[in-house]
Amino acid sequence: MMIRKLFFLISAIASMALPFVASFTPSTKPLASIKIPPDDGPNDISSSRRKWLHNTVSNLAILGSVPMIFPSSAAAKVVTDASSGLLPDLPPDAVKSYLQYRFPLQLAADFYIFDLQTMVADTDEYGTITDLVASKNARGGQGQPSKIERDFTNPMRIMSLSMPPEYADDIRDSQFAFERAMSKLTKATSGIRRGLSVEIDKDVVPAAKAAWEEGRVALNSFFVTLNTATGLENELAVIPPAGPNQFQEYGRSIRRYNEFMKKTKLCQNRGGPALSQAWGQLMVSGYLQDSCGVEPLEGYFFQ
Repeated sequence: MMIRKLFFLISAIASMALPFVASFTPSTKPLASIKIPPDDGPNDISSSRRKWLHNTVSNLAILGSVPMIFPSSAAAKVVTDASSGLLPDLPPDAVKSYLQYRFPLQLAADFYIFDLQTMVADTDEYGTITDLVASKNARGGQGQPSKIERDFTNPMRIMSLSMPPEYADDIRDSQFAFERAMSKLTKATSGIRRGLSVEIDKDVVPAAKAAWEEGRVALNSFFVTLNTATGLENELAVIPPAGPNQFQEYGRSIRRYNEFMKKTKLCQNRGGPALSQAWGQLMVSGYLQDSCGVEPLEGYFFQ
């Protein structure tokens, strides 16, 4: 009787495990369909039963050697450098520009999906959106680029100037399309600020969302061109359309983004206005990572 209980126990375990090992045991019959020989008595252990036990234990041994595969939101990216993909075939200036701007560009895309998308749906944030798009005039006639210019359009312009002609034209088209979208976003949100008593038209929010969507398509087009030119498929993650599974499909962590931006902001405030204005260059140089405990850009990028 003890042996029969053992048979049932092993059979139950093997039946649950079978989907994970079936492809690895092509010559073994499905365990769930194997019948246990009748128990004729405590001393009657037939050769067929011994064979069944041997096959079952063999399958469980195989199961132990096969790694269990569970679904995950996104696999870690492979770390790449100047020798990866088609980068060695590109002009040196194109390689240099790509390696310099790929980290900030992906961070900009994270901002676009995690922050700006939320802001366009909230009229209280429209004043902030206007500030993001508008250039700031400084003393002496020299202006500071807006966040949109610094993080999006300027890198696009630099990449178009360094890439071969077959890719440069597509990058310029993406840049112009993105600039048009941001112009529409500015027009939709202009004159609306928190605390300012103005009547908000019912079409304002849909127009802002439509401009955001137009910018998303243009940014994705730019990323696809870069991925194609470098031969690094999906290295720059494109932004999925809005929807309930958008963040999961994007495959990048909003938690890591929020933590990264929080520590970066604390570092900027600690350094004062001068540091705040130069934060983009400081991130590229590694200053923020060394001095403020901000996650290294390479680790943040290859997530």
